[in-house]
Amino acid sequence: MAYTGFDLSGKTALVTGGNSGIGLGMAEALAAAGAQVSIWGRSEEKNRAARAALERYGTTVLALECDVGDEGEVERSFSRVVSELGRVDACFANAGVAGLAPSFVELTTEEWHRVLRINLDGVFFTLRAAARHMIERGGGGSLVVTSSLAALEGQARGEHYAASKGAVISMVKALAVELARYGIRANAVLPGWIESPMTEPVFNWDRFRDKVLPRIPARRWGLPSDLGGLAVYLASDASAYHTGDTLIVDGGYSIF
Repeated sequence: MAYTGFDLSGKTALVTGGNSGIGLGMAEALAAAGAQVSIWGRSEEKNRAARAALERYGTTVLALECDVGDEGEVERSFSRVVSELGRVDACFANAGVAGLAPSFVELTTEEWHRVLRINLDGVFFTLRAAARHMIERGGGGSLVVTSSLAALEGQARGEHYAASKGAVISMVKALAVELARYGIRANAVLPGWIESPMTEPVFNWDRFRDKVLPRIPARRWGLPSDLGGLAVYLASDASAYHTGDTLIVDGGYSIF
């Protein structure tokens, strides 16, 4: 008999930034496991293409245009998800932007706020809306944030990106403690070098590729689908006692 712990039938998952890259990889696995899925993204065209891909799994899909850095848009979008899909059992705060400055001393205030607006404020707005919903309806739930290895390693010229990704790990740990009484768990996922629109520019840079790829024991770049199984686990009842963790998916890069 097949293990049923990963069956997401009857559950609803929300994935911000779910119309491409890691977010879409997560959303596809969640849909394949039986969950209703809502994806948020700022591109109507990418939302439409992602919805079509997810609907092939035979589940209900709701794709919404939402700027997670806008508190009002997050609140309105979350209310619509609950109204149309009934509930949210797992919320993946995955939407994010890259950030790279010429140097730390040349990092502008505008660039600092641009990155933190999405990577930190957006996570706060999204997880707060999800936590409120889960507490009010009862029955627990799962909160997941996509962080980065930049939170653990020194990323020169990316201090604003690293700060945002480190901050959400601390947020997740605090949430895991505060919300455990409601049966809500919170975890952070730290991807390594994953093929996505965000990493495409550096992956096409010969010097970067020649220096970094040999440092990955798995000897390949990660794929969005490599995050799918973990997303299903974190959304499922199989992870009911797993909270406050930072889960690294990097092909061994960080330990080599």
